[in-house]
Amino acid sequence: MTKTIQTTSIEGQLPGTSGLRKKTRVFMETPYLENFIQATFDAIGGGVGKTFVVGGDGRYFNKDAIQTIIKMAAGNGASGVIVGQNGILSTPAASHLIRLNKADGGFILSASHNPGGIDEDFGIKFNAQNGGPAPESLTAKIFEATKTIVQYKTVASDDVDLSKIGITRHADMQIQVVDAVTDYQALMETLFDFGAIRALFAGGFTMCFDAMHAVTGPYATAILEDTLGAVKGTVVNGIPLEDFGKGHPDPNPIWAKDLMDLMMSDASPDIGAASDGDGDRNMIVGRGAYVTPSDSLAILAANAHLAPAYAGGLAGMLGE
Repeated sequence: MTKTIQTTSIEGQLPGTSGLRKKTRVFMETPYLENFIQATFDAIGGGVGKTFVVGGDGRYFNKDAIQTIIKMAAGNGASGVIVGQNGILSTPAASHLIRLNKADGGFILSASHNPGGIDEDFGIKFNAQNGGPAPESLTAKIFEATKTIVQYKTVASDDVDLSKIGITRHADMQIQVVDAVTDYQALMETLFDFGAIRALFAGGFTMCFDAMHAVTGPYATAILEDTLGAVKGTVVNGIPLEDFGKGHPDPNPIWAKDLMDLMMSDASPDIGAASDGDGDRNMIVGRGAYVTPSDSLAILAANAHLAPAYAGGLAGMLGE
């Protein structure tokens, strides 16, 4: 049954293209999250009949926030929600699911490279139908809606078991829990020559990928080790943790120091890499050589034509 709950506006809920970021305890105080979610629904013309993707980087409060969003989507008349198993979805994977399922947008719960935990940071951003971040025109509408909000809608129902892949329902809304990796890996196989990469690893090529206890651990393990044949242990810090192992999921020489020390040692593998909290930014490191982000982007651009999907060249590249 739909519940309409009276609320009052909260100052300062201005999202950027990277979403709204505050301390976790701020988001945990009702109705901070609820107001922002309802304002987003209001800004996009409501949720009736629409489908949304929901997931995040696994930081503290991720799962609780997802349950709130699912119930509010049902309360706003959405027809479907697609959510990553255990609440996990990298930002690129969420973007792909939006486009793949022709969803009306997605809620991504992340504060990117900011530390996580009850006394650290939390964030949420809305991605539009094209899978990309909400444009400034939309974030402006969301902000305006946060200033005039007087009520939010939800449903009274049990939480969804996010650990089980499958379909359940809240009122008239379908909730589909999906494997976070499967569709994203299938996309990668259309973009890159997995056979050539598999042969590279089979020939003795070595790598270390530091997932920094953030969202990319399951993706890297499934793709690099299980599919492409990199030796077990290639992925380190691969289990997402709510506090990122008390680390700072920012892929740079300071916060990925263990990786840097390895790459500058006599035991260095051929290549090293690390990614940030939600998996949309990386650091690439050579044996004994730090590669600046701008240089790694230039290398990718120069060699993109070697990947099947980009054989005809690139229209452009966007770096964070």
